[in-house]
Amino acid sequence: MTRTPLSDVACSIARATDLFGDAWTALIMRDVLVGIRRFDELAEDLGLSRKVLAARLARLVEEGVLTRERYQDSPPREEYVATEKGQELYPVLLALMAWGDKWYAGPAGPPAKVRHDACGHVTTPVMACEACREPLTVADTTQLPGPGGKVGTGTRLLGPLIAAREAADPSPAPSGSR
Repeated sequence: MTRTPLSDVACSIARATDLFGDAWTALIMRDVLVGIRRFDELAEDLGLSRKVLAARLARLVEEGVLTRERYQDSPPREEYVATEKGQELYPVLLALMAWGDKWYAGPAGPPAKVRHDACGHVTTPVMACEACREPLTVADTTQLPGPGGKVGTGTRLLGPLIAAREAADPSPAPSGSR
């Protein structure tokens, strides 16, 4: 089955999903970010075919999400390490984990917990406003047009909807906001 590329859609979710459009890529990143970095270990942990794993890893390296670093010279062996771009995916994976824990954990509870090392507390990740630190929800946020927005494939209805929201309430954002 051929996937339609989303890299030209004027939507950051679509563009990110173009890279992470399959579960294996997210699970590879989960493993690398928690410390499973070698090819054979990734293959063993995920139970993924070596061909699929190699293709996903190559794409993550090509996109600058992972880099290969040599850990042994003879014979040459490399491991995968998250770049800054890759490390910034961690909150995305935590948000997906929190949602999965809430809706799919089952009676036994979540399969893993997250401890915030700075304070020592086990926590549930929360997406919060950069300015006031209040949690963000669908009920108290509004998407507005951005400078790269355009109407086209993947945004034929969304683009005009978002533009109409700003036209309906053109009040400027509070000072200090972006």
